[in-house]
Amino acid sequence: MDRLITMRVFQTVADQGGFAAAARALDMSPATVTRFVADLERDVGARLLQRSTRRVSLTEAGAAYLTRVRAILANVDEARAVAQEYTMGMSGVLRVCAGPVVATHVLAPLVAEFRARNPAVRLDIHVRIGGDSPIADHDITLFSAPAGYDADVIARPFASSVGVLCAATAYLQRRPAPRTPQELPEHDCLLANHMHAHGGVVRLSHPEHADRMTEVALRPVCVVNHADTLMAATLGGAGIAVLSVDLVAEHLRSGALVRVLAPWTCGRYTLYAALPSCKFMPARTRAFLEFLTERTRVRIREALSE
Repeated sequence: MDRLITMRVFQTVADQGGFAAAARALDMSPATVTRFVADLERDVGARLLQRSTRRVSLTEAGAAYLTRVRAILANVDEARAVAQEYTMGMSGVLRVCAGPVVATHVLAPLVAEFRARNPAVRLDIHVRIGGDSPIADHDITLFSAPAGYDADVIARPFASSVGVLCAATAYLQRRPAPRTPQELPEHDCLLANHMHAHGGVVRLSHPEHADRMTEVALRPVCVVNHADTLMAATLGGAGIAVLSVDLVAEHLRSGALVRVLAPWTCGRYTLYAALPSCKFMPARTRAFLEFLTERTRVRIREALSE
């Protein structure tokens, strides 16, 4: 016996003054309503309703029981409303986790616009520095991964990015930009250490010849194991570097960095949003994911078109 259902049926019978009226209000058959009330009386061990040919009235025990039932059902309805507000409401705390690079260059530039659209949502951003942070501890965990990434987590790809060759105006004033990939070894090049670990070979692809790769062996003047340091050195005019377009979109837009050898690209990356569960996703989480996807894709598209 579902006690909450029987309580609600009993309350409706009392409020409607009869089994037939209660059955209509609950969209049940009169026999079902009668059975629920009988089961409830048997469970509590007392007669709760006094039946007559014309109407149903509460017994003394029924009146006392109904007072408590009303309070119980009101609390249940309130708890349900609170839970639904968590899922459906555009307010509350949204917990977002990301590594330093994604947090700085993908997430942070979007905070002001998202808050302007959703002022009742408070962002709680955790920047993960070293080690893994359990996905279950946050509403959304953002990260990037190379093509072919596969892991046993609930992760939605929200944008696709590529590596582009960039240099600061200060460097290009000293050295004219390369016209072909083969001219790259003549330039001061900055490399991420994972590229240097592969012999300094950069694999470039052209959108018009997607099935053909061009490999160029570089002699870097600087090797860096930290994306922000690599970007800062490039901004300072140290040379040409391969940087993920989602990270340098703002610098390309402002002119602080200039893309060289366009439309050649180097590597493909996917940005993911990992979720603790796909069921009963709060409205604020869904809204943030949609906003993040929309704005990030626009930023990447605009950066690639410049």
